[in-house]
Amino acid sequence: MIVFLTMLHVLICIALIMVVLMQSAKGEGLAGAFGGSGITGAVFGGRGAATFLSKATTILAIAFFVSCLLLSFLSPSTGGGGGSSGIQKEAERRAGEGTPETNVPGTTPPQQPSTQQPATPPAEEGK
Repeated sequence: MIVFLTMLHVLICIALIMVVLMQSAKGEGLAGAFGGSGITGAVFGGRGAATFLSKATTILAIAFFVSCLLLSFLSPSTGGGGGSSGIQKEAERRAGEGTPETNVPGTTPPQQPSTQQPATPPAEEGK
C-alpha cells in the first residue's frame, strides 16, 4: 500500500511540475522556452490553455496535499522509541544514570571531593 501511494505521489509531483511549467506568466516564463504560446496555444487553444492548466494545477495541488497527508499517516514510525530522536534517547539515558556530561569542550570537569581521610601529622620527636 505504501509503495503504491509513493509511486502515485511521485507521478502527481511530476505532473504538477509539468503543468506549472506549461503555464505562461505575464512575462511568458518557461512557456516561452518551448516556443511561447505556439505549442500551448496549438494544443489547448487560446484561452482554453489557461482555463485547462489552471484547473489541472488546482486538482493536482489538492491531490499532492492529500497524498502527502496519507503517506505521513500511513508511514511506519522509524525506530522503536516512539519516534523520538537519537538526541532525546541519549539525554534520557544520561538522565537515568544521574551523571552529568564531563567531556564538554571548553569546560573543566568539577573536582570530586576526596573520600580519604587526611594523614595524621607525624608525632614530634623529643618532646
